[in-house]
Amino acid sequence: MENVRELFQIMTRRFGFLNKNCCSAGGCDISLVQSHILYEIDHQHKPSIQQVAEALGTDITTFSRQIQSLIKMNLVKKTPDPDDRRVNVLALTTEGKYVAATIDQQMNAYLNEVFSHMNDFEKETVVRSIKLLNEAMAKSSQCCSTPIG
Repeated sequence: MENVRELFQIMTRRFGFLNKNCCSAGGCDISLVQSHILYEIDHQHKPSIQQVAEALGTDITTFSRQIQSLIKMNLVKKTPDPDDRRVNVLALTTEGKYVAATIDQQMNAYLNEVFSHMNDFEKETVVRSIKLLNEAMAKSSQCCSTPIG
């Protein structure tokens, strides 16, 4: 029997190296956590701070510090929700959109290069397997919602 944990360790480590090295865009060095935040803000419609923190499984205090640093970098803007002034809504600035798009391009280029070493059947098998794994993890009572940040 293969050591499944070891397989995950190696894959995670390789992604870690990638994220450590690739996320430099528009003159900004972006951490892995910050790239996840930019991605979530970009893919949700006018999300609140709470919504993005929950999507990433991180506590609000740690998350607020990350948002403040992204605001200082001029990548994210925070505005009061017109319907409920107690809630702040997040959006990417023009520069934030550029940085998010650049990271997206870098990740897609990397994944395309990785998949170029596989035939179509192997690629489809991997993608289908990852989807199955994500669905099973979502159903797990011990699902990996470890806070990031």
